[in-house]
Amino acid sequence: SKTVNMPEDSTVEDIQEAYMEGWRQGLKALAIYRDGSKQSQPLATSKEGDRDGEADGAVAPARRRLPATRQSLTHKFSVGGHEGYITVGLFEDATPGELFITMAKEGSTIGGLMDTIGTLTSMSLQYGVPLEALTSKFSHMRFEPSGWTGNQEIPNAKSVVDYIFRWLGIRFQPGYGEPNGAVPIATASVESEVVTSIADIEQSVSEVVAAHAPGETVEVRNQQFAQFQVDAPACDGCGAITVRNGNCYLCHNCGNSMGCS
Repeated sequence: SKTVNMPEDSTVEDIQEAYMEGWRQGLKALAIYRDGSKQSQPLATSKEGDRDGEADGAVAPARRRLPATRQSLTHKFSVGGHEGYITVGLFEDATPGELFITMAKEGSTIGGLMDTIGTLTSMSLQYGVPLEALTSKFSHMRFEPSGWTGNQEIPNAKSVVDYIFRWLGIRFQPGYGEPNGAVPIATASVESEVVTSIADIEQSVSEVVAAHAPGETVEVRNQQFAQFQVDAPACDGCGAITVRNGNCYLCHNCGNSMGCS
């Protein structure tokens, strides 16, 4: 006996010819199966996922692999007494393409966590995820171990993950950290001159006020507050929300500085 698998567009004549051929071959029995005749079929020439992809016109993401011999950069760090090494493999254009994180204490929980984060980051970079998206998402994550680092660019880290992605941003992301600088305030220079009348005094005051552009200064500060209050703690002096000032936190209500002095 034989089973004949036939395409979906088979006609009655095709099936009849199959039975006649089985009779000529001397078969005891002949089973005909036409593709698509059952809801769950035992034989399929394509996967369901492939059919969905063809219907939607979706394009599978392409992975950009690093060359077998590549440039790399290694950085030693210490966060709260936990030492480790960051190794970044580079593409041909000197952009990061892979990340290896090695902790000094092998076999520890934090070591396994860092291995996982390194693999996830490497796959993300090779599949086209921008570094800016990773640094903005994982910077300033707060969990132990945390503390002082000995790095002047990142003196205090909220976690090992915070340190790693802030270091990646400083090293590979142009302009990273520039918003942490001081808020630019317009200055005006008034030449010394002899004021002979009240009208001259009023005119001089008006020019100074206009040159300082208080509306623009307030707008710049509002933008800074909106950006830096994402993870800012409350001031331990007055309770107002602080603003990240470099690697510290500054309270614009009472002037208190937290974390650096």
